Amino acid sequence: MKNNEAVVLFSGGQDSTTCLYWAKEHFRKVYALSFLYGQKHELEVNIAKEIATKANVEFHVIDAELIGKLGSNSLTNSSLPMDNEQPRNSFPNTFVPGRNLFFLSIAAVFARERDVFNLVTGVSQADYSGYPDCREAFITSLNETLNLAMDEQFYIHTPLMHLDKAQTWQLSDQLGVFDIVLNHTLTCYNGIPGSGCGHCPACKLRSRGLNEYLTQKTNNNG
Repeated sequence: MKNNEAVVLFSGGQDSTTCLYWAKEHFRKVYALSFLYGQKHELEVNIAKEIATKANVEFHVIDAELIGKLGSNSLTNSSLPMDNEQPRNSFPNTFVPGRNLFFLSIAAVFARERDVFNLVTGVSQADYSGYPDCREAFITSLNETLNLAMDEQFYIHTPLMHLDKAQTWQLSDQLGVFDIVLNHTLTCYNGIPGSGCGHCPACKLRSRGLNEYLTQKTNNNG
């Protein structure tokens, strides 16, 4: 892999934290890149910095507030009630249009300026919550577009693409960071670290996967 360094898109949540430690296993040097995009709970950036410090990786934050201002969604608009279930024939209103498109494009420029060409993101089409920019087809397309746009050879790594949440918990356990992910990440849409609020879509998905993984682990050990 070119220059054996990587930039990880890092929010401080379950998926990106698992990816951060996955990247540490696969690359000599890792940069953690977080974004301020007008999200209601900027605490996630503070948590991301704390985790990056524990992981001994270089941490950066980029102001991308424009993303939150372009559309209406419940992650950036505090007056908009959050969808607790995915609406039929529509995206949940936690979908931030273009977020991964912008994030990965910005990350590619950030990486190129440091002569880094590996990008790591925690998207998954197995548990993609109805977000079209978490699907493999999008990542493949954007990877080609970034290469054409900058005449470089980037590679977007998606270690969770075909993993459900139970398998993501399993991977964090294999990487030796299960307790960090369990207790110190912020996945909750209501801004509560660790196990979260328990009733937002992100918490439900996380909790369901955790219970499934722990049940499987108990059965396998039994």
